[in-house]
Amino acid sequence: MTDGRTESIESMEQLAVVWRAMVLDRDPGADVRDLPGIAVRWADCRFSFWNCVTLTDVDADAALVEERLGQAADIMRSKKHPGFLWLFEGLLDEEARAGVRAAAGRAGLEYAFPGTGMAGDLLPVPQPSHPDLTFVRVTTDEQLQAYADLNSRAYGFPLEDGRDGLLGSALWKNQVHAYLGLRDDVPVTCAATVEADGRLFVVLVATAPEWQHRGYGEAVTRKALYEGARATGLTRATLHATAAGAPVYPRIGFKPNTPMHFYGLKV
Repeated sequence: MTDGRTESIESMEQLAVVWRAMVLDRDPGADVRDLPGIAVRWADCRFSFWNCVTLTDVDADAALVEERLGQAADIMRSKKHPGFLWLFEGLLDEEARAGVRAAAGRAGLEYAFPGTGMAGDLLPVPQPSHPDLTFVRVTTDEQLQAYADLNSRAYGFPLEDGRDGLLGSALWKNQVHAYLGLRDDVPVTCAATVEADGRLFVVLVATAPEWQHRGYGEAVTRKALYEGARATGLTRATLHATAAGAPVYPRIGFKPNTPMHFYGLKV
């Protein structure tokens, strides 16, 4: 796949597929709906990444985007816990892109942070190593809590928020290829991959703030990709990068395809 619009669609659809599994794993009664132009994936838990809506129209014009933003904001207002609207810029036409932030503001949404959709036909990757780290697959509740806590610390959430999103999950201890990177037996970094519609999707990469900028996140991501590819035989991988991760993933072989924008409700 090389067409930018095609990859933007792929990036949005990967979110919808993966978040369906993650949200229903967290709560079998979660709000998982595919509405006209909007996908709802909302666990309504404290871990705000599991509370998600995204726009799904392709080549949406400014008027349609404004309508969808209002609908998405109404859905978000109906929930107990806050979450994010994930917006894939590559799905909008040129006029809609230029006016989207103002339109979001009129809908009662405020810009939270940027992201980038990425993908690549890059698997398999070589077996990774890092001189500081040993890698352990997440298979126990204690390891899953360490994984949750690393994400909470890296993204600035209270520890209880990450734990509310992940603790008790059978999916994460069995079907997700989730790995911790240990330095002197202490978890300092983590990454996971999960099979999604013929691809490996990279999810919830995090490094403890005091150990960032040492190559740990790249190393553990390579480990999750290596093991995921070995288990599934898949050759294509996708992810959604934050600004912190965006410089890292091209070194592994990912190529950016669509800018992303995260919005929350105005306080």
